Amino acid sequence: MLLGLDLGTGSAKAVLVDEHGALLGEGAASYRVRSPQPGWAESDPEDWWRACTAAVRAAVGERGPEVRGLGLSGQMHGVVLSDAGGQPLRPAVLWADARSVAELAAYRALASGLLSALANPPAVGMAGPSLLWLRENEGASYRAARWALQPKDWLRLRLTEEAAAEPSDASATLLYDLDADGWAWPVIEALGLRAGLLAPLVPSAAEAGTLGEGVARELGLPAAIPVAAGAGDTAAAALGMGLLEEGVVQLTVGTGGQILAPRRLPSPDPARRTHLFRAAHEDPSGRFYALAAVQNAGLALEWVLGVLEVSWEEAYREAFDVPPGAGGAVFLPYLSGERTPHFDPGARGAWVGLRLGHGRGHLLRAAFEGVAFALREGLDALEAAGIRAPELRLAGGGTAEEPWRRLLADILGRPLLTLPTSAASVASARGAALLAGIAAGIYETAAETLPLAPEPTDVVTPKEPEAYERVYAGYRETSAAARTAPRNVSGAAPPTDPS
Repeated sequence: MLLGLDLGTGSAKAVLVDEHGALLGEGAASYRVRSPQPGWAESDPEDWWRACTAAVRAAVGERGPEVRGLGLSGQMHGVVLSDAGGQPLRPAVLWADARSVAELAAYRALASGLLSALANPPAVGMAGPSLLWLRENEGASYRAARWALQPKDWLRLRLTEEAAAEPSDASATLLYDLDADGWAWPVIEALGLRAGLLAPLVPSAAEAGTLGEGVARELGLPAAIPVAAGAGDTAAAALGMGLLEEGVVQLTVGTGGQILAPRRLPSPDPARRTHLFRAAHEDPSGRFYALAAVQNAGLALEWVLGVLEVSWEEAYREAFDVPPGAGGAVFLPYLSGERTPHFDPGARGAWVGLRLGHGRGHLLRAAFEGVAFALREGLDALEAAGIRAPELRLAGGGTAEEPWRRLLADILGRPLLTLPTSAASVASARGAALLAGIAAGIYETAAETLPLAPEPTDVVTPKEPEAYERVYAGYRETSAAARTAPRNVSGAAPPTDPS
C-alpha cells in the first residue's frame, strides 16, 4: 500500500491506495491561514504538522504497518525559514501573500537573459520575491535560517531529517532555470540572496530520505519506509489524474482556478501572461506544463455567499433563474489581486452596473459569470501562447453542480469532459502516492501509472455560447477600466479561510 499526503492551503489530505490505484482510505484536517497585516498570508507550520498527523492516522486506520512508501504534495510558492533541524523561525509565508510588491522591482532590474531563464513572469507570493522581502524586513530571521523551503519540503525535512527540494516546486519559485533544469545561480547571485538557503534538488519520484522512528510512531507507520521527494500540488494532481502527455488540457476549479497543459519542451509564453513549470515526472513526453493560474474562483464565490448570506443550494437556485448577462450586472472577482493574465496584485473586486431592478439573484448570477469570465481570460492567454484546447477535462470539487458546469462550457465555448469528483478532490494526494510507488520500486516510471488514472464520466457540451460573447466583451472592458483607474494599493488581501 502507498500513502499520499497533500499539504494544502487550508487543510491536509491523506489517501491510502493499493498498487492498482484503488482508494482504500482517506483523511483530512484543517488549519488557519492568518493575516496579521493587510495583504499578508501566513500559516504556522506546527499547525500543518498536527493536521498531517490527524489526516494520516484517519487514512491508514489499522493498516499503517502495510504502507510501503510515502509521497508528498503541497501548496506552491511559499517560504518556510527554518534551522538545520527544521524548526521554523517564523510563520510560513504563503502563495496568497502580497507583501512583496516592491520586491518585484529587483526582478524587473535583472538583465534580460537572466529574467528569460526563469521562463515565468515575476509575481508576488512566489518564493523569490517573498524571500527578498524577508531579507529586507526581517533580517534576523533571514540570517539565522539554514533553509528556505517550500511547504511540503519543510514537511519532508520533519519526516526524514533530510533537506531536499525537487523541480516541480522549485521551478515555481522564480529562482529556477527551466532550460538548465536547476537552480538559477546567476539570478540568485544578482538578487543578492544566500545560495546556501536552497536545498539540493532531487527528482520528484526519487527517494529523498526514509521515515524516522519517532515520527513513524506518531503517524502509525513503519519506520524507514521510503519518502519520495514529491511535487507541488498542481504537478502532483496532473500525475494523479493522468495528465502526462501533450494534447490534454485540464481545468480545475477549487479555491483558485487552474488550466494546465502538459508540454514536452520548455516553451515559455513570449507575452509572459502564463506560467511554465516542471512536471512531476521525467518522461520525455511531457516534462513541463503550461499553466493559467486564476487566484479567484471558489475563493470569490465563497466570499459572495458569505456577504449575501446564502447557502450553495440557494445560490445555485437563485443565480440560474436569472438569464445570461445578469441584467447588465458585472462582477469582477479580483478579491486577492490576480495572476493570469493580468499579474496585478492590486486588482480589486466589484459589482458594477447595478440598477434598482437588480436583486440578489442578479448579484449571484454575475458572480458565477465573473469567475467563469476570469477563467476564459486564462484560457485565451494559453491559446495565445500556442496551446490548443479543443476540449477540456474538468476537475476540482468546485464543479459538481450541473448548472455551473453548463455555464462554464458555454462561456469557455468548448466541451468539458467531467472527471469523478471523488477522484478529483484528492488528485494531489493521489499523485503523491504514485510518486511514492515509483520511489518504492512498485512502478518503474510515471508512464506505468497512466492506466490507473480515472476516466471521464460525462461530457458537457456548450448549448448557447453565443449568448455570452457580448457579455464577455463587456466584462473585459469593465475589468480593464477598473484596473487602470487611480488607486491606492497596499497589497491585495489574502484569503482568510480557504477551502
